[in-house]
Amino acid sequence: MNDPSAYTPPSVWSWSKESGGRFANINRPVAGPTHDQDLPVGRHPLQLYSLATPNGVKVTVMLEELLALGHKGAEYDAWLIQINSGAQFSSGFVAVNPNSKIPALLDRSGPKPIRVFESGAILLYLAEKFAAFLPTEPGARAECLSWLFWQMGSAPFLGGGFGHFYAYAPTKIEYAIDRYAMEVKRQLDVLDRRLAESEYLVGDEYTIADISVWPWYGTLVKGQLYEAGEFLQVQEYRNVLRWTDQIARRGAVQRGRMVNRAWGQPSSQLHERHDASDFDTRTQDKLDAAT
Repeated sequence: MNDPSAYTPPSVWSWSKESGGRFANINRPVAGPTHDQDLPVGRHPLQLYSLATPNGVKVTVMLEELLALGHKGAEYDAWLIQINSGAQFSSGFVAVNPNSKIPALLDRSGPKPIRVFESGAILLYLAEKFAAFLPTEPGARAECLSWLFWQMGSAPFLGGGFGHFYAYAPTKIEYAIDRYAMEVKRQLDVLDRRLAESEYLVGDEYTIADISVWPWYGTLVKGQLYEAGEFLQVQEYRNVLRWTDQIARRGAVQRGRMVNRAWGQPSSQLHERHDASDFDTRTQDKLDAAT
C-alpha cells in the first residue's frame, strides 16, 4: 500500500498546470469559452456536436435507431469535436453546452432552436420527442428512468475514477485504483444480476436504458475500455456479455459507433455524418483511397 502520509493537502488549494496526466492540457478549474468560434450548422433538424466516446456513442446510436424505425425527423448532422485540442471551449460550443462536455445537441426543428446537453438528457429528450425507446406503462417507465439515471450516476466512478487512475494518471496510486476497481466490479455485478432476470434492463423491451449503459459497460466487458478486461476479470459477468453481444449485432448500434470516431481502423471512422450514404462513401478508408 502506498504511504498515505506522502501527500498532505495544503490549507488552500491552487491550480497547478503541471499536474500531469493525459488530459492535463484541457483540464481547468473555471468554465466559459477560451476562444471565439462559431459552430457549423448543416441542413438537418438536429445538429450534434460530439466525439465517439461512450457518452457520444449513446446519442449517435439513439439517432440511428430512430432513423431505423422510420422517424425522418431524426435526420441529423454530426460534427466532430476534438476535445484533446480544446474545441469544446469555443464560444459556439459553450453556447450549446455551458458545461463544455460532449455531446451537445441543437434541435432546430421548431421556430426557436432548443439546446440539450448531458447525454442522458439528450436520450430522454429524443425518446419523448419521437415517442420511442421509452415505455409508457408507468412501472416500466420508472424502471427505464431508474436505469438511465443509474448509468449517469455510476459512469463517473468508471471513467473519472477507475479509468483515470488506472489508465491516465501520471502516478499509479494503489489505494485509488483498488477503491475504484472494487466499485466498478460492484457495478458490473449489479448489471449482471439484473440481466440474469431479463433480456434487457427493462425486461423484454430495448430502451434508452440499454442505449445509455451499453457504450460504457458493454465495451468494458469486451476489453475495449482502458484495456482493463483482464485486470477486472470481466469474463465473470456472463449475463452482461450476453446482453452486450446481443446489442452489438444491431445495425443502428454498429452505425452509431462509427459516427464522430477519430481512432481505430480507418473503416470504422466516420468523422462527420450528414447523410446515411456517408457510411458507404466517407469513412476514413474511403477518403484515404480517394486521395
